[in-house]
Amino acid sequence: MFDTLSDRLAATFKNLRGKGRLSEADIDATAREIRIALLEADVALPVVRAFIKQIKDRALGAEVSKALNPAQQVIKIVNEELIGILGGESRQVRFAKQPPTVIMLAGLQGAGKTTLAGKLGKWLKGKGHAPLLVACDLRRPNAVGQLSVVAERAGVGVYAPEPGNGVGDPVEVARDSIEYARTKQFDVVVVDTAGRLGIDEEMMRQAADIRDAVRPDETLFVVDAMIGQDAVHTAEAFRDGVGFDGVVLSKLDGDARGGAALSIAHVTGRQIMFASNGEKLDDFDAFHPDRMASRILGMGDVLSLIEKAEQTFSQQEAEKMAAKLAKGPKEFTLDDFLSQMEQVRKMGSISKLLGMMPGMGQIKDQINNLDERDVDRTAAIIKSMTPGERHDPTIINGSRRARIARGSGVDVSAVKNLVERFFEARKMMSRMAQGGGMPGMPGMPGMGGGGAKKKGKQQKKGKGKRQSGNPMKRREEEQAAAARRSESGGGAFGLPGAGQGPEDFELPKEFRDLLPPK
Repeated sequence: MFDTLSDRLAATFKNLRGKGRLSEADIDATAREIRIALLEADVALPVVRAFIKQIKDRALGAEVSKALNPAQQVIKIVNEELIGILGGESRQVRFAKQPPTVIMLAGLQGAGKTTLAGKLGKWLKGKGHAPLLVACDLRRPNAVGQLSVVAERAGVGVYAPEPGNGVGDPVEVARDSIEYARTKQFDVVVVDTAGRLGIDEEMMRQAADIRDAVRPDETLFVVDAMIGQDAVHTAEAFRDGVGFDGVVLSKLDGDARGGAALSIAHVTGRQIMFASNGEKLDDFDAFHPDRMASRILGMGDVLSLIEKAEQTFSQQEAEKMAAKLAKGPKEFTLDDFLSQMEQVRKMGSISKLLGMMPGMGQIKDQINNLDERDVDRTAAIIKSMTPGERHDPTIINGSRRARIARGSGVDVSAVKNLVERFFEARKMMSRMAQGGGMPGMPGMPGMGGGGAKKKGKQQKKGKGKRQSGNPMKRREEEQAAAARRSESGGGAFGLPGAGQGPEDFELPKEFRDLLPPK
């Protein structure tokens, strides 16, 4: 959602790099580019004005003028101000002293409240709570049935005494659900209310009646992050008509402009508490303004990546795998490789995981074009092998490769490539586990091969072209060599010369083959 904004900001900051001092004109030009980028991202105009004013006031102050690297200081200011308009600090759910804690969801129809109720229920269950979903949307066709299905998939309780489709009193259902939760030992009640396609008096009155009946500890306004500027107007109407304590952003995985996320906290004065970024029930998490700002500025989200890994990988398994690798490369088998791959797959989409790593914005097109089914094909190849072949892949010959290829539905070359890549990866992982650093980098500390010198005769240095003893002739030879280098466009060691910028540099074919096609 923030790709366009990230690209514009990255291009703006690129123009600042390399400048030892920033003039007022440079800061004005940067502020103008940031203003255009925010307006194109559909950020509300009052938010843009306040944001730009803060950046200019701070950038013209002493913290930039006296900085050793003014460009980095400007980026730091933009990052801090971005965190500010996103709400500042993360806010946790307020739980009642006497259960059950009541959380009421409000918002327009189509914002994703019912699905989000299931996601919130599963998230609360993962935190050790016993949530109950309450079906108070009795107007929309099959809303009650949808909530029941979502609750079953999430593994949480549901209270749906009325069939819905226009039948039943939602206020009565909401009131009765509190006593039902106390009786059945549910400590959190999530009330799913009805919405409309637009703001109207009847919807506001019904939401206010449900609020008065259950007295929620948290009222969360669910907003579709893809509806742009209208999200801010809707949020203001709900704040004034019903009132809410926090905001939940849904559909953050869309490709629409994400200005609503940047505007809503600043305009309404209510913090964004949760964000939904996919269709699966696991695609939901607490909203952290600092991490979102870091993603927008292309600096990744390492903390979220670590949290996902901690939830997926057990400490015992990690220690067991590290011990295996430390013993030697042959201890790590294809079974272990398959297990690790399945664990990574549980963390979510590979492209989303790569997008959390710093610097990945430069190759985001390749990341977006990654075929997630490649993991399934690799798993099919390994599962088509016998236990002996998985334990010792060196025994896989031509006839075995043909059998494995038939069993997994791939070409023989795919089986061969997988085994070869596994051997290389196993060597590298074992070297790193033993503290040798990256292999193939002799003579560099911590990069492998930097220890004792190899014994044996050293190769004699080849004789280079002799230089003339005549100073005039030697100067002519040097000028001719310099002219040849400038014509070829290359500098020393085969690196790009003065006339060849980074955009003209091309990776060797071996590296290009590792990247997915554009």
